Amino acid sequence: MKNRLIQKHFYLFFLLAIIIVSCKQNHRPDVSNIAIDVKIERFDNDLLAGKGKNVAQTDASLQKKYGFFYDDYIHKMVGTPEYSNAEIINTLYNDPAYTDLMKEVQSIYPNLKLQEEGLTETFKYIKYYYPNIKVPRFISFVSGFSYPTPIGEGYLGIGLDTFLGKDSKFYRGIVESVPLYLSRRFTPDNIVPRVAETFAHEELFPEPDENRTLLSKMIFQGKILYFMDEVLPESVSDSTKIGYTSNQLGWVQNFESDIWAYFLENNSLYETDYQKIQVYLSDGPFTPGLGENRESAPKLGVWTGWQIVRKYMKEHPNVSLQQLMKDNDAQKILNESKYKPKRK
Repeated sequence: MKNRLIQKHFYLFFLLAIIIVSCKQNHRPDVSNIAIDVKIERFDNDLLAGKGKNVAQTDASLQKKYGFFYDDYIHKMVGTPEYSNAEIINTLYNDPAYTDLMKEVQSIYPNLKLQEEGLTETFKYIKYYYPNIKVPRFISFVSGFSYPTPIGEGYLGIGLDTFLGKDSKFYRGIVESVPLYLSRRFTPDNIVPRVAETFAHEELFPEPDENRTLLSKMIFQGKILYFMDEVLPESVSDSTKIGYTSNQLGWVQNFESDIWAYFLENNSLYETDYQKIQVYLSDGPFTPGLGENRESAPKLGVWTGWQIVRKYMKEHPNVSLQQLMKDNDAQKILNESKYKPKRK
């Protein structure tokens, strides 16, 4: 009898575990039939392959293959209109720093299969929610740490030199222009979320001009992150989505109620002074005035907006992602979210 009881309890536990896993797996729509197969075109390799060859032919070949991207790369990313294409290409080929950087890029990215798989999954979800979007050409390149994910006419670029890994020797040499709190996120696992974030901001959801208050900007940024929740691979962590370290994520989770109380006590939600509200929206190593020993996380307004939007969607399970993203009534979203984080 005892063995049967144990077996019965084990069976029920096993069934419950299957149900929980199934619920998690079924949270997202089925996108298996959406015909998207992302391939990242290796402009970086094509440009390097022209070294030692006829520059005019290389220029013509790259112009034909990459069109608008090539023009932007030559005259905006690595050069200026004052110089000819040939002059700019020759300058790159004769620059030892460019050669060293390309060797590093090729060693870390002999292929981009993992990134292609992640972008394929992400853009299948985006296409599911927004069937009329046009998936851009994805083009990898190297420009000297200046452009992580530029977007242009028909393309979205991926600057591989800005995703070499946080301990890359190159980042230690450019700390004056790219501080360590930024370069620590220059990792391969940031490519897919940063591409999704750029596409969301630039192509799908440009910020409304009327967003002037801190609250409206918090909710807007929170909706972008919620959108990323819904379209990125589920393996992408919250810390990667928002760009936090694990310690910073732990800090905002532990002090969520204190952060919210700080905003309320200081009447910050309806502040419109750009300089004052940027403190809570822009990146940095920490947020001045909060936390001890500079341990606070940056972008506290963005984080809080994200939690408000998550709570709003939890309270309104019948609201679709498309309806959420179209709704620019920040006050309504706050009110109906019933957001009141409890002190831990």
